[in-house]
Amino acid sequence: MTADDHHTCACCAERHDGPPLSYGAPAPVGWKPRYSRRRDSELTADQCVVKGRHFYVHGLIEIPVRDSGDTFSWGVWVSLSEQNFARTHDLWDDPVREQEPPYFGWLSTELPVYPDSTLLLKTHVHTRAVGRRPLIELEPTDHPLAVEQRDGITTGRVREFADLLLRG
Repeated sequence: MTADDHHTCACCAERHDGPPLSYGAPAPVGWKPRYSRRRDSELTADQCVVKGRHFYVHGLIEIPVRDSGDTFSWGVWVSLSEQNFARTHDLWDDPVREQEPPYFGWLSTELPVYPDSTLLLKTHVHTRAVGRRPLIELEPTDHPLAVEQRDGITTGRVREFADLLLRG
């Protein structure tokens, strides 16, 4: 498949024109499959606990695609403090969660398309409406991912992602 062809969406299973506008990680970097057998560890589509000591939430880094009006998304995991994770968990299905201030977190997903590691970039986790993944805002730095979130990317860059991730 080339980035200019159709792709089958992993979310809706439908075919779409052009390269995918989102990619995601199934788990944070600290997760190992053997942890699923532990009572103090759990991985769901939205939250993760490792050994009762490390707490993660699944969110989206959204990047505007300047020349198309689309939004490109990285599905990433962010570590939260135990207190903020508990609050997030308690409010997960509560509409009042939209009023929560952002939580500080550390990016816990390695995005291999960047020359510099994306692990442990500082983030702010913005809770959104029930049923929507949190918005992950990177602290403004000169890391290429933070720059792209701030300034946006082009459809050419989206194709580069597809070429790197789909072709290896």
